[in-house]
Amino acid sequence: MPYLERNGDVHILFLGDQDGPENNENRFHPDWIDRVHALLDEVEAVEGPAALVTTATGKFFTNGLDTDWLFANLDKITSYLDRVHTLYTRMLTFPMTTIASVQGHAFGAGAMLATAHDFRIVRADRGFYCLPEVNLNMPFTVGMSALVNGRLPKQTAVEAMTTGRRYGGADAVAAGIADAAVDADQVLVAAVERAAASTSTRGKNLAGIKAGIHADVLAALNIPTGESNFSFGNQ
Repeated sequence: MPYLERNGDVHILFLGDQDGPENNENRFHPDWIDRVHALLDEVEAVEGPAALVTTATGKFFTNGLDTDWLFANLDKITSYLDRVHTLYTRMLTFPMTTIASVQGHAFGAGAMLATAHDFRIVRADRGFYCLPEVNLNMPFTVGMSALVNGRLPKQTAVEAMTTGRRYGGADAVAAGIADAAVDADQVLVAAVERAAASTSTRGKNLAGIKAGIHADVLAALNIPTGESNFSFGNQ
């Protein structure tokens, strides 16, 4: 399960098990989502300057939706997706600077989680950002579509959503998906350094600024998922 570490005033949220396997996919199981929210509660409860870096270890940053759980619980798909949306709304309005330190693959809902951070630093030599829904014959929810369109350059959103292109590090920076691509051993280092420079902005004012910036995306993410905007079982 996810866990926290700390480097000075920078809180580091690891998305996978501390001693997990190299290929741990860090998928969005309901218990995993609850654990992430609980850890974010811990970070918010700490007083003083702060910033957040989200990362993982191994091959994946996160591979997104837990499709095994979904296929076994199709009757709960709408409430599950609404719960997934809460990760995005939480990150979009988090009251401190947030940086995704993407050390591996970020696919589907996992790529969207990275997109919901303020900034993204990716590995230059390995790891893809990919929205594979079009190739899986899966629609985007209204909220997910708004998130991608609101946070990425329009033509990048079109390409990413309609072709399922896999963006490597340099391509992700060129496309406006990531802010920087660095060597593998510098991904977390660079993210922590950037986060440390912004710890003084932590607070309600920053959260309010973010809420204003992302007002349209947040409104879309708060639309309850239903048959009209997602029908996974019929795909």
